[in-house]
Amino acid sequence: MRWAEFTIITNEFASDAICEMLAQIGADGIAVTDPWEIKRIIDDPASLSYADGGFVDSLGEDVTIKAYFAELDGLIRLGPKSEEYVDEFDTTAIYGNISGSRVSVQDALSILKEQLKKISEFLDIGKGFDSWKYVQDQDWENEWKKDYKAFRISDRVVICPSWEKFDAQPSDIVVSLDPGSAFGTGTHETTSTCAALLDSAVKGGEKILDLGTGSGILAIICKKLGAGNIDAVDIDKLAIDVAVENCKINGCPDINCYVGELKDVKDSGYDIVVANIIADVIAAICSDVPSKLAPGGKFICSGIINTKKDRVEKALAEAGFKIIRVEEKNDWMAYECVL
Repeated sequence: MRWAEFTIITNEFASDAICEMLAQIGADGIAVTDPWEIKRIIDDPASLSYADGGFVDSLGEDVTIKAYFAELDGLIRLGPKSEEYVDEFDTTAIYGNISGSRVSVQDALSILKEQLKKISEFLDIGKGFDSWKYVQDQDWENEWKKDYKAFRISDRVVICPSWEKFDAQPSDIVVSLDPGSAFGTGTHETTSTCAALLDSAVKGGEKILDLGTGSGILAIICKKLGAGNIDAVDIDKLAIDVAVENCKINGCPDINCYVGELKDVKDSGYDIVVANIIADVIAAICSDVPSKLAPGGKFICSGIINTKKDRVEKALAEAGFKIIRVEEKNDWMAYECVL
């Protein structure tokens, strides 16, 4: 498969808003190189990373974002992955005004530039759109591998790329991950804050539903923390294919991965429902989550940029949820909720 790689040059203040926008228009993957975040990681005493002198300075001050969109039959796929899964619920909540479609590269560029222009009306986005090119599957894989190293995502859990070896301590729980072309390397704040909540919430034996599983990272973390039966669901078949492979790599082939969304989940009685998606979707599904939970069950949600936290908190309250713990990192929020 071939992918269109769109490169955006911005700053640390606008990068989260741009990533949120890219997710909403249906990007199949987003890679962010943020020199400020890299410096924070290296300076963290608990970090597993290190860098030679001058490395961070060589990165400059700009944040580079690369968004990847699948090319199918010569056209770029935007919006919901309608050829793989027909979303009959409310695609406008997820993708704004972008319906599931395939467009030319030039039309895709026009949509991207228009969305960047909207963001620039309330944020300084820096240079903005920089360039685009086609990349093959192998090029994509190498792009991920270049900067993807082992790192600690929570107190007990370490994420290690499948092509690297990691010298684990006895107390470490190591998740071996190949992100492929699906979301979910674990490096983004939305995943790390969610993982931190799961690290304390999973005690052992729980029945768990992972909505928007992406690469399967959160489902695998739950399994390695001792959870029992796990269902992992995503609207994108490409993501499910990657999740299935990652489950096998980590010795968790019994995680049930399938294409769908919340309305397609026939089971109920989950001790934990976890959703690392985007704020608009979380707000839209809040009222339906309680029917899937066991008595005393928890809803853990992430992917909430702070400019939309009020909407999510309102939806949670209207659904009868009480927020009992909050994890916040940079501009992103994650909530642990009970009824």
